[in-house]
Amino acid sequence: MSDQAKQVVFGAGCFWCVEAVFQRIKGVLSVVPGYSGGKKDEASYRVVCTGETGHAEVVRIQYDPQQITFEELLSVFWQTHDPTTPDRQGADVGPQYRSVIFYNDEEQRASSEYFKEKLEKARIFDAPIVTQIVPLEAFYEAEEYHHDYFNKNPEQGFCQVVIQPKIEKLKDLFQDKLK
Repeated sequence: MSDQAKQVVFGAGCFWCVEAVFQRIKGVLSVVPGYSGGKKDEASYRVVCTGETGHAEVVRIQYDPQQITFEELLSVFWQTHDPTTPDRQGADVGPQYRSVIFYNDEEQRASSEYFKEKLEKARIFDAPIVTQIVPLEAFYEAEEYHHDYFNKNPEQGFCQVVIQPKIEKLKDLFQDKLK
């Protein structure tokens, strides 16, 4: 990681989906699945799946701001998931699948809130945006078998039915941002 690298943590449903999307963006140095935003001081897939810890499935994105701006990452974030469904993305239901931005500093908070407000005023979505914008307090890295899931399992059913369409949408909308 370069000295200039920054990070943000996004939750947008299943972390396998979000990881696969952001791995393909120029300027993104690493994408690590994990858990954040919960009431407990530890997290694992087994306990987060209960929906009782308050954690969301998230990805920690390390990026080079000389290659991609935070606002460009926000654009990808909001256009590759449904930010209007509380505690849900498609068939994945529960608070662990909520739309959330865990910011690291005041600049990220302000940019996230401004972008969200701009989208709401433009009525880009048919329903109100429910994306939470909250400070990052802790990030718990997911178990190793969750890392690089789509790239390791492209033929798996969930990958074909849920993740691949997101990748195709990414290619259509952000061709100039792809690695």
